[in-house]
Amino acid sequence: MQVIVLGSGTSHGVPVPGCECAVCRSANPKNKRFRASILLRLDGHNVLFDTTPDFRSQAIANDIRAIDAVFFTHGHADHIYGLDDLRAYSQRQGRIPCFAGENTAATLRKAFEYIFVGRNEGGGIPQIELRTLNGPVELFGRTIEPVEILHGKRRIYGFRVGGVGYLTDCSGISPESMSRLGGLKLLIITGLRWEPHATHFSIGQSLEVAKVLRPGRILFTHICHRLEHEATNAALPQGAELAYDGMVVEVEDEP
Repeated sequence: MQVIVLGSGTSHGVPVPGCECAVCRSANPKNKRFRASILLRLDGHNVLFDTTPDFRSQAIANDIRAIDAVFFTHGHADHIYGLDDLRAYSQRQGRIPCFAGENTAATLRKAFEYIFVGRNEGGGIPQIELRTLNGPVELFGRTIEPVEILHGKRRIYGFRVGGVGYLTDCSGISPESMSRLGGLKLLIITGLRWEPHATHFSIGQSLEVAKVLRPGRILFTHICHRLEHEATNAALPQGAELAYDGMVVEVEDEP
């Protein structure tokens, strides 16, 4: 199983428009962050997690030739507003299955009404099949398991696929959800900044979660412009590091 980090940034992305801080002005490409998203490659199938507003650029940068399924974590703008860019893929492939929780599915239907209601004149629409998540999904010989987490007061989904856990925009994990995340080889989890935040784990809070889960490796995502890549990595414990856009991680498969 191959994990590709398409984006590791917050809802602003990095650089933040108009900001002149050292990270936003950095020449280090690892400090340039699209909105948070990953792609899993499973035996030649591409499974996308969230369609960010940067999805077109992410797809081009990573030479993504096909999208075989999409899973949504939640319905915030930075996680859904690239949905229309699936159009080019569905024109070649046909309908693309998209999985979302009930609330997120309702948000998608409202935000992209032209996809789901009536006919669009000119330009075409993405051909997608929106399916409501209500438990694990068997796909391409794997189990893709939604795991409920908190994003502030909002209940959203993280996901587990074999030995990989993806918990972006996370600010709380129930004991029941923690019990479903044991034995991970790779945990990708929110690392917004060092300081606490109301709706996202800080680096320290996510490290506390990792002490319990004890994954083989930790990558932080949904990173703001307060964290310089190299300096932050130097301060992190062994086995933990910031993700960066375009990062590719091979994980021993666990169907």
